[in-house]
Amino acid sequence: MRRPIPREHPVRTGSVRLMALAVAVGAALTAFGAAPAQAAGYRYWSFWDRSGSGWQYATQGPSTARPADGDVQGFRFAVSADSQDASKPRVPAHGGPLTFDGICAKTPAKGGSKRIALVIDFGTAADAPDGEKPPAERTVCARVGGDATSAEALAAVARPLRYNSDALLCSIAGFPRTGCGDQVSGTQKGGGHERRTDSAPQNDSGGPSAGLVGGVAAVVVLGAAGVWQARRRRNSG
Repeated sequence: MRRPIPREHPVRTGSVRLMALAVAVGAALTAFGAAPAQAAGYRYWSFWDRSGSGWQYATQGPSTARPADGDVQGFRFAVSADSQDASKPRVPAHGGPLTFDGICAKTPAKGGSKRIALVIDFGTAADAPDGEKPPAERTVCARVGGDATSAEALAAVARPLRYNSDALLCSIAGFPRTGCGDQVSGTQKGGGHERRTDSAPQNDSGGPSAGLVGGVAAVVVLGAAGVWQARRRRNSG
């Protein structure tokens, strides 16, 4: 006589299902928490033209732009995602109008040259690379040759300058000492924009971090295992 095929143990079947559910939930939560973060932008010097009482992002780089006598141009160091997000030069701490007459009043005109008013804003402490402190903003009048570029005007009054191999302006007056257009990731408030830091405890969506979600998933799995062990001991006793 053939022995009947034993039916699945109800407790074991339920526990297996519970474990499978816990693992699935844990995996889903971990995947959600580990969603890739987006970069906040880049740390770099932006270049501006003064238009009336406001600033416009320059359409040329300082090495190719050739300003006319009486122009006002600005440079701002900050963390920005793109030109739409870029922080504009601020009024220097000493005050004074950001006009050509206000900046170049003490620099007389001279034949065969031109005067360019420059506003140099080194940014905020939040924008600066680790271990560096930005100098105070400054305004200065550069008197250069009639065919000089903006880069030449800047070099006349704010050395040393540093460029990379792609002619990107990396440093003005020695600030910053290192780096050039470095990508910044991770959320922290900077100079007029939001940027992120690697120590941020939350992800982009404002939800819990991947570490926290992974911990919750682990607790779910371990709890399911404990229930299965307790039921197994109770049914075997």
